[in-house]
Amino acid sequence: MLIISIPGYKDLNLKYLVTDLNGTLANNGLIKKTTAFLLNKISQNLKVYIITADTFGIAGEVCSSLQAELTVLKGGGERDEKAAFIKGLGSEETVTLGNGANDELMLEQSVLGIVVIGEEGCCTKSLLKSDIVVKDVDDALRMLLNPDILKAALRS
Repeated sequence: MLIISIPGYKDLNLKYLVTDLNGTLANNGLIKKTTAFLLNKISQNLKVYIITADTFGIAGEVCSSLQAELTVLKGGGERDEKAAFIKGLGSEETVTLGNGANDELMLEQSVLGIVVIGEEGCCTKSLLKSDIVVKDVDDALRMLLNPDILKAALRS
């Protein structure tokens, strides 16, 4: 669990990190070593879920070294499937990372939604539903490992 009090914003009691794979955690289907290291470090405090439509068909292989539970979506309704996944976990205890159009609702429904612009860009609808915008997934993961960075971004 990760407890973060943000003056003028809200108190966060996080149990789960849910992240999209392609375009968010991975670029062209591959995860950087630094990203894997940071994600595995976060898994010491949060239960990590990777939720994906598995665009490249290699999610199992790409995520095999991560301390995370992989969920491959059925397809066709990824946006709603991701939203239902967040609701099932508990929106108020979940932080999400995403970049695509199918991440819009999960970013909106979680207590803290972080959109990753990254090399593959991001959907403007998802951008507008997020609480924080970062240029690289490692920046988002570092925020969760050092909550003072998160406080600086969100306090009012």
